[in-house]
Amino acid sequence: MLRINSITKSYHQRGTVLKELSLHLRDGDSMSVIGPSGSGKTTLLNIIGLLDKPDSGEILFRGEPLLNYSPDESAHYRNRNLGFVFQDHLLLPYLTVRENILLPLLASDLSSSDFGEKEQHAIKLMERTGIADLAEKYPFQISGGEAQRATLVRSLVNKPSLLLADEPTGSLDKNNAIILGELLLEMNRELGVTIILATHSHDLAEKMAIRMELVSGALEEVNGKAK
Repeated sequence: MLRINSITKSYHQRGTVLKELSLHLRDGDSMSVIGPSGSGKTTLLNIIGLLDKPDSGEILFRGEPLLNYSPDESAHYRNRNLGFVFQDHLLLPYLTVRENILLPLLASDLSSSDFGEKEQHAIKLMERTGIADLAEKYPFQISGGEAQRATLVRSLVNKPSLLLADEPTGSLDKNNAIILGELLLEMNRELGVTIILATHSHDLAEKMAIRMELVSGALEEVNGKAK
């Protein structure tokens, strides 16, 4: 599904963040990336999501090279194939939970039947994640854990094949972090969505089938058995 070949990324003030980094993932894989702040975890996810570009190297998605995409082509790639979950839920305060979840559909060129089908998909995901009764509430009326579950549903509403999760439990207490971690695993198993998870949490990282650590700009496999 995803092939990254020898990408390097440097910043003027930070120096080299990623160095000759390579990665190959198949459909349905789940991978965690650990490493200290500043090690390049977010940079890696942003490059995969075409929110940033490497200085060198190549990225292929299902055999298609991505780095020469125009801004419109990059946006189409993201809308069609990717879901994003960040540490902060980024729900719009003036929209209800349901409206926030359906927002990505409005950015897609969908027929009315396709929109209806994905709206039903969203409703099922809301039920599955335990937030169906929050549909008409606003973000300020729900807890942080509930908001992050809404963000997860929003990331999956377009049925992406690849989910990029950047510290998704970083702002949650231990109980809600466990809940969200289990939901990520269930979405991986039940929907077949491939997951790349950047996290400081070793407990969460160990639940992924593939566990990597960013060391000196490159990925190294972490020993240990997935839970």
